Amino acid sequence: MRAFVAVNLPKEAKDYLFNLKKQVKEAKINWVHKKNLHLTLIFLGEITEEQLNQLKEKLKEIKFKPIKANLLKLGFFPNQNNPKCIWVSLEPAKEINQLQLLVDQETIGMAHNEQKFVSHITIGRLKSIKNKKTFQKSLDELEMEKIDFTVDSFQLIKSDLTRTGPKYTIIKEYEAMS
Repeated sequence: MRAFVAVNLPKEAKDYLFNLKKQVKEAKINWVHKKNLHLTLIFLGEITEEQLNQLKEKLKEIKFKPIKANLLKLGFFPNQNNPKCIWVSLEPAKEINQLQLLVDQETIGMAHNEQKFVSHITIGRLKSIKNKKTFQKSLDELEMEKIDFTVDSFQLIKSDLTRTGPKYTIIKEYEAMS
């Protein structure tokens, strides 16, 4: 089973992020479906049923307080001059990074990803740019609203890849301390 741990976003944040695509011009982009927008804390890849059961128990041990968060700004992998992926960062980075570190510590030996964590929500993957100048201008003119929300849970999610895109199923949700 393919799995990851993530923070689901509230409807208002998903609606806003999904509508950003209307402001980006002159590029062919595969936009993330609104229902699939999330903050990945760790990508686990393929795990066995035994690992899944261990993971459920380990993630229960994570204690964290709700985090007041908001959307911050657009970012690009690898960079804005050669964008392959468009994403939106979140703040406060310190608290979100601390939650990710707790998840990371509980999943040692299970994750296949050794990249440094960057708090972000992927919103689209670029396929081609028709007019680079107009595309860059649309990005430069795009101003992010600071949509506020509370991170009060995270989820263990199963990912099934289909011809129409990934299908996510929440396996278990873990709540913040009240």
